[in-house]
Amino acid sequence: MANSPEMRASDVDRDRVAAVLREHTAQGRITMDEFNERLEQLYKSKTYGELARLTADLPDVDLRARPAKAVGPAPAERAGMHPGMRAAWGAWAAASGINWVIWLIVSVTSGDLVYPWPLWVMGPWGVILLMSTIFGSGPRRT
Repeated sequence: MANSPEMRASDVDRDRVAAVLREHTAQGRITMDEFNERLEQLYKSKTYGELARLTADLPDVDLRARPAKAVGPAPAERAGMHPGMRAAWGAWAAASGINWVIWLIVSVTSGDLVYPWPLWVMGPWGVILLMSTIFGSGPRRT
């Protein structure tokens, strides 16, 4: 069924027109001021006819023909670290930091330099993580 100009437009339809307007702005067909004015009108539009008027003076743009952004792996993945391993290191760093803050508070409030017990938390855990990082199986390629 063809869309008549009187039919109500959806948010998805408005988003498509917004993408077309962004592309025309990027190509220099409309200025940023014109883009902002049309965008304001776009989100007030209720029907397909109102949406069509916003792009009536612009050539058709096939957004599917645009080159896709090259999305590469994250820096840690390029270095060969699995995302789960990054999360494990993050948890280790957070827990170690919290333990050292607690140790510092206890040392300051007691007036004595308390035994550095956070080493027993971060040491074995860190050694296990280090061995897993060095000798573990790298990221799985699918």
